[in-house]
Amino acid sequence: MTELDPSLAPQHAQSKEDITPAATWDPEAFDAPDFYALNELLPKEARVIRDEVRAFVTEEVEPIIEEYAQRAEFPRHLIPALAEQGLLGPTLPPEHGGEGHSNIVYGLMMQELERGDSGLRSFCSVTGSLVMYPIWRYGSEAQKERWLPRLANADAIGCFGLTEPEVGSNPSAMQTQARRDGDTWVLNGHKRWSTNATIADVAVVWAKDEEDTVRGFLVETDRDGVTTPPIDDTWSLRAAVTSEVVLDDVRVPEAHRLPAAEGLKAPLSCLTQARYGICWGTIGAAMACYDAARQHAQNREQFGRPIGGFQLMQERLVDMVQEITKAQLLNWRLGTLKDAGDMRPQQVSLAKRNNCETALEVAQSARQMLGGDGVTSRYPVMRHQSNLEAVSTYEGTHEVHTLIVGEDVTGENAFT
Repeated sequence: MTELDPSLAPQHAQSKEDITPAATWDPEAFDAPDFYALNELLPKEARVIRDEVRAFVTEEVEPIIEEYAQRAEFPRHLIPALAEQGLLGPTLPPEHGGEGHSNIVYGLMMQELERGDSGLRSFCSVTGSLVMYPIWRYGSEAQKERWLPRLANADAIGCFGLTEPEVGSNPSAMQTQARRDGDTWVLNGHKRWSTNATIADVAVVWAKDEEDTVRGFLVETDRDGVTTPPIDDTWSLRAAVTSEVVLDDVRVPEAHRLPAAEGLKAPLSCLTQARYGICWGTIGAAMACYDAARQHAQNREQFGRPIGGFQLMQERLVDMVQEITKAQLLNWRLGTLKDAGDMRPQQVSLAKRNNCETALEVAQSARQMLGGDGVTSRYPVMRHQSNLEAVSTYEGTHEVHTLIVGEDVTGENAFT
């Protein structure tokens, strides 16, 4: 038998500690960019709550989230803590399970959550904006009493069913049907890209009745005919629960229909709430990417000095600060308008369009600054960049929001 050359023998894999580069990212050293002193415009309560959520993300999320994303697993053990932090429906009145917080506070919460990961922000914004909000605005008192406190406490989990395999940017073409049969409704259809559905207790499902009117229903996921298969082949939002909702002759009582929801404006109003949270959340992701690049620029040495001393690296960082600052100010103004009751959906579209684009550009630039390390889980940048690809698509693509704003400024509908 030929003797094996020792140099060809398998070598033991090195641990991460053995191969740690000289320059690493320290999440506890996070330094939030605030170039225009926006902090001074925030009420003390808002700053306190933001800092509490920031500490929670730093201490509980960032140490584990890369491993969960690598495994394509949602950190379900954090759900009770999200409820304890008041992150589920925080703007709703306390008598309905909320905290009664301002929309500025809510935005800052979503910013800090997405600084940790888009999947966690999605879990919370779906719960608050797409499940609790429609129950609060369009539901009966009995529906509010049954679901809102449980959802706020994470004793129940909800999901939202609007998008379908063949229906995305044109929800008016939805194919899910609701047929009245005495005191019940029979639902048939297929919803896709429903965050939380596989682990949800209730789904807010939108369907057309026999008169082609869009109506909303509260459908428990353990009802006969309901299945919620996961969508587990994504490269984005890997630390989230992304699912389908399939309805096969599902019977729900008339008492489970949202009585005040009639027409497409109802689900679109829910999307406006969710898009508002995305406007803030994406900039949280951008802040995380910028800070990772900033730390790297200060710690990584090439040609005898930190790379932060090179003009091209400084230009990248300045571009990031510039765009993040503009987006922060946009969010602050949007939040003040919302709190005053003056915000229009078209203004949310402009912010969603701008901030998703900004966050993606920041992530891409930060990834390039990090070189090869930028594609590893030692830094959060590649994970954020992948997540933002999905976030920029859901709740209305860049192009859809372009046409929404375009119609607002010209008076001409360019969708068709």
